[in-house]
Amino acid sequence: MAAARRNRRMAALQPGFLPVKPDLDNGTLNIGKRKRVNKNKKKNWNRHSDIQDVEEFLDDVRLQERAVGGLIADKPDESLFFVDIGEEENKDVQPDEEEKKGKPSRPLRIDLILQPDSKVPPPKDVLAHQRPNAKKERRIAQRAEKLAAKGVVPRRQKLLQLRRAAAAAGTLVKEKPVPNTNPNRAFYDLWSAGGEQSTEAADPYYLEQTKKKLVKRPEKLNDKPSVLPAIEVIAPGGSYNPDFFSHQALLREAHEVEVKKLKAEQKLERQLAVKKEDKATEETIFKEQVEGLIEEEEEEEEEEGAGREGGENAEESAMGPAAQQEKKTEKQRKKEKAEKIKEMQRRAERQAISRRQQLFQLRSIHAELKKREQRTKLRQSQRKARQEAQKAMPRRLGRLKYQDPDLDVQLSDELAGSLRTLKPEGSVLKDRFKSFQKRNLIEPRERAKFKRKYKLKYVEKRAFKEIK
Repeated sequence: MAAARRNRRMAALQPGFLPVKPDLDNGTLNIGKRKRVNKNKKKNWNRHSDIQDVEEFLDDVRLQERAVGGLIADKPDESLFFVDIGEEENKDVQPDEEEKKGKPSRPLRIDLILQPDSKVPPPKDVLAHQRPNAKKERRIAQRAEKLAAKGVVPRRQKLLQLRRAAAAAGTLVKEKPVPNTNPNRAFYDLWSAGGEQSTEAADPYYLEQTKKKLVKRPEKLNDKPSVLPAIEVIAPGGSYNPDFFSHQALLREAHEVEVKKLKAEQKLERQLAVKKEDKATEETIFKEQVEGLIEEEEEEEEEEGAGREGGENAEESAMGPAAQQEKKTEKQRKKEKAEKIKEMQRRAERQAISRRQQLFQLRSIHAELKKREQRTKLRQSQRKARQEAQKAMPRRLGRLKYQDPDLDVQLSDELAGSLRTLKPEGSVLKDRFKSFQKRNLIEPRERAKFKRKYKLKYVEKRAFKEIK
């Protein structure tokens, strides 16, 4: 550190160094005797080290670098001094150009004053070079270069080429529909008898404003959950003044429904009824009372006899397997193996004979295959018919099953001759609710039953007691 400071001090004392600040000249440079301090300790390095002269020298060097672009001592005389000989014509500019511009070639004095004196280039503005998503854009550009090298054209560029080709060929390019603000134009009639207007023939302005051109729906969403109509027309016998035969047919249908319900109730009663054999009689009651009171000597004797027989049988069974566990000889094993081989040969011969005989049964086999195909086609048709029939039937959508509502029918003596004396039957709200259930739009439901958590407690008030 001391050696570096000594070198800087020697450089400042050189005759070629030109200080800019007046306090750095050779006459005023104060180099006196320093205090002797022990520099072996680190705590004395900064405390007793005088570097003021070095800092002033370095400040002067930096000032010369900023103002002139380097040390003045190193600059040539031509760059520091010049001879003023007055205004001089610019030989590089042509006379025609000078006359056209009408301005002198020499810059103005104010422009020279405003020019920066420092020769040090300004620091680079990092924020001016930063761009958002620069890394992502660079990666996209690199990928585009790789695709271009392989000959792959991006989709946007391909569409642009197609548009240019279409424009060059003279074909019409599909453009956004221009709104038709003419008050005399034809409007879309919602209640016209011709039905809905096709999107191709409709006004493009109308289609744009009414959002008719929507996203294409999946075909499965167009399938209805049931093929039944929304409103079913009742039988002709249900009118206020029906024909005799149609009314009788409706009565017969209602009668069959009631008969089915009655049969179901009777079947349930039969299943829940108690049989006569299961009913208690005097004999069965007496047997139950006497049961367990009879002496059990006979039963004990039977158990003892059964125990003896069981012991003898156990002994015989223990002796039996021991006698059968004899080891087979080599001759017996070879004989069994030969019999197995012969049995396999017989089976192979039988299979070969059956295959040869099947050649003479080709007609019968062909006829049997035809019958199988016919049975398969019949089953397929039946399955399709069953599936079509199920489309018109209500499906099981929830916990409950769908139940057909009662037929709204009037008896013969209840028929009215006019609408004024007609007695209303059924409810429109219930009819619509049942129609939704039948068409599989909602699941069958029932009214929630209110269940009281606690029993009601009746209390007589004092005023009620006084009335009594």
